[in-house]
Amino acid sequence: MEEINNIEVVPCTESNYLKPFRVHYNQNGTKKSWDFMRTHDSVSVLIFNTTSHCFILVKQFRPAVYMCEWEKKKTKTSQGAEKTEEGDASESQEGQSAASEASSSQWPPASAGVTYELCAGLVDKPDLTLEEIARQEVLEECGYDVPASKLKRITSYRSGVGVTGSKQTMFYAEVSDDNCVSAGGGEPREGELIEVVKVPLHEAMTFAYDERIPKTMGVIFSFIWFHNNMSPKYKISTNV
Repeated sequence: MEEINNIEVVPCTESNYLKPFRVHYNQNGTKKSWDFMRTHDSVSVLIFNTTSHCFILVKQFRPAVYMCEWEKKKTKTSQGAEKTEEGDASESQEGQSAASEASSSQWPPASAGVTYELCAGLVDKPDLTLEEIARQEVLEECGYDVPASKLKRITSYRSGVGVTGSKQTMFYAEVSDDNCVSAGGGEPREGELIEVVKVPLHEAMTFAYDERIPKTMGVIFSFIWFHNNMSPKYKISTNV
């Protein structure tokens, strides 16, 4: 998962997933414009294994996260090169340019783009209900066969409100080792490369608030939801 090479950044002129638009409108008599992206809504699933008392998450490489880290690294490298130039006026301009170019071309490790997430997927199958789509994602990504009727709807919310405004619907699923029918890992034909991760219940809230662990907001919110709604039922501690 963490071997990334032959990176090339090119303009995106056409996409099946993102479509950029600019909307012009009047708000309280003031003319305004806003750029946004049209994309699919999505579903996510908090999976709790009642056999081993652990949450089932997925871990995968996210190019968008990786490129954000690269941009930050590039900015720091550029600033460092400027300071070096100011502090060493005797160095030749040609040497400075070569050093700067070599430094800026160094990509961060692939791990910089790896995140921990809930099992999730796009709502791109109009003939299926949200529950059926969520069920498919649980099976493909995590290897658990759960009937759609067993999925509990937690809530829905808007994500990326400044750019996409898409809606994500979150579900809760209880599974046992008996429901595990495969190793998961995603759909290879769709280019998915996913690692299934187990987070013990007693470590959940520590995991959620550890900023050193890259994760989505959905992980944090769903762990808090479980603590407030399910822990009292099972009389179990999430180590808050």
